[in-house]
Amino acid sequence: MPRAIRGVLIECDPSIKSIIVSIDSASHDYIIEDLDDERVVVKENMVASLKHKLEERLKENLPPEEESGSE
Repeated sequence: MPRAIRGVLIECDPSIKSIIVSIDSASHDYIIEDLDDERVVVKENMVASLKHKLEERLKENLPPEEESGSE
């Protein structure tokens, strides 16, 4: 018998979507359907976890902030 899975449509830039796909590729726990370059359907109960992992990944990729020396 078919099963229904509740999902959330996420629309984002292709660069962010590639990070989401990368996160999902390890365990396939997040993405239900990869629609196109800017849209993906994610399991509803995994959205918070995905947001957390995405924030961590973005922090890793951002260059450290330079101190603004006004001296």
